[in-house]
Amino acid sequence: MTEENHTTKNEFVLTGFTDHPDLKALLFVVFFVIYLITMVGNLGLVALIFTQRQLHTPMYIFLGNLALVDSCCACAITPKMLENFFSEDRKISLYECMAQFYILCTVETADCFLLAAMAYDRYVAICSPLQYHSMMSKKLCVQMTTGAFIAGNLHSMIHVGLLLRLAFCGSHHINHFYCDILPLYRLSCVDPYVNELVLFVFAGSIQVFTIGSVLISYVYIVFTIFKMKSKEGRIKAFSTCASHFLSVSLFYGSIFFTYIRPNLLEEGDKDIPAGVLFTIIVPVLNPFIYSLRNTEVIRVLRKILKKK
Repeated sequence: MTEENHTTKNEFVLTGFTDHPDLKALLFVVFFVIYLITMVGNLGLVALIFTQRQLHTPMYIFLGNLALVDSCCACAITPKMLENFFSEDRKISLYECMAQFYILCTVETADCFLLAAMAYDRYVAICSPLQYHSMMSKKLCVQMTTGAFIAGNLHSMIHVGLLLRLAFCGSHHINHFYCDILPLYRLSCVDPYVNELVLFVFAGSIQVFTIGSVLISYVYIVFTIFKMKSKEGRIKAFSTCASHFLSVSLFYGSIFFTYIRPNLLEEGDKDIPAGVLFTIIVPVLNPFIYSLRNTEVIRVLRKILKKK
């Protein structure tokens, strides 16, 4: 073995999307525009919910926090990706790499629990409307939101702590546009079996618990909707849940494909498409999914525009 193979790497190279100059310029423009739309859309939604008292309800509190974590996800990933389009070395240090993954893991885990909390909120609103204010109190809403962020941080700490047991002594090229945990496993010269097992167990458990909560909530919601005698009531109930269900499908589908598929370490070519979907596409779509289909948000926006 060469001397390079015995040396632990303290920095990596993010290979990104392409080396073609024209494509790099085009992709830079595309992702820069998406980044601006993501930040304006999500932070605008956060500001709207924060400033408008009529939106200070559990559903909108969850929605505001969802928009906040989507903004954090974009901030953690996109600026470095945009910089690397015109960087000659495209290097990232080991600690920057771990920090990027820590933020990403925290916000994506919090996202899972927030989507599950939103599903429970819709279940209570549709299935037990008379008990809604007692079952979905602001105290419970705050507890569920805080728990989502605590779970996100704990989940990140476990995986970042286990990354410290690995040594990176071979190739230092990460076949990705950001520092994800699976490409790091592939570069390790220490067997990452324990890390992979812990990832599968924890990520799988979070997925099963949160997806299970969403599915159970929607089973009760569907049965309740079909029991409604009013056609207008059924349409309104379906409309209320449609945006959330679409967001859940996009988010959980991409996460499941990225982290819960078999042969995680052998299929590096599938990391980038899945990464684009859940770190770039989902955050930019969520504000539009929730705002354009939400009559209350549209009504508040129209009221603000009329005043101006």
